[in-house]
Amino acid sequence: MNQESEEAKASTRDDVQESPVGPTAELESIINTLQADLKERTAERDSLNDRLLRLHAEFENYKKRAARDRSEFVRFANEGLVLELLPVVDSLEHAVATARCGGEARGVAEGVDIILRLFQTTLEKAGVKPIEALGHEFDPNFHQAVAQVESTDGRDNIAVEEVRKGYLLEGRLLRPAMVKVSQAKVLSSEFKVQGTEEDQCETRNPRPETSAP
Repeated sequence: MNQESEEAKASTRDDVQESPVGPTAELESIINTLQADLKERTAERDSLNDRLLRLHAEFENYKKRAARDRSEFVRFANEGLVLELLPVVDSLEHAVATARCGGEARGVAEGVDIILRLFQTTLEKAGVKPIEALGHEFDPNFHQAVAQVESTDGRDNIAVEEVRKGYLLEGRLLRPAMVKVSQAKVLSSEFKVQGTEEDQCETRNPRPETSAP
């Protein structure tokens, strides 16, 4: 009886020692599955993070573009108005130059000159600046050649006479300067400045162009 009891106990101990083999394999399978799932979800997370970063960068770029476009709109919103006012400046400058050139109505010329300076100051505050053309080399980006004149100092392609001032608005071309350009040898006699002193005064201070109503 005791022998049978001892054999039963020994058999039970063997079963206890062998039984973990099944659950261990199953546990390893579960761990492998969880690790694979974790790896997949980690990859998905990284992909979503990348997309989020790209979307954030695109949104920041959009905000910068929108701010830049808004700034450009504010800076150049008055371009049309300024273009309509420039002929007024042309007329005032012509009136001052004509009065001084003719030696008459000096007081009137001084009064108009004051108005002109105030007008120019107002335009400058709006971002409008005249183009420096006289004495500078002809630049097709900012100058418009209307005639060629014989060079008196040997320099070629120089703006020697300004027919109409050009202007910039916030550094951008608003209206090109109309100039006469020097040339070593005149191609045609039509470009020569001839006539009396009064005619030459009129040539230097031409009447501003006016648009039809």
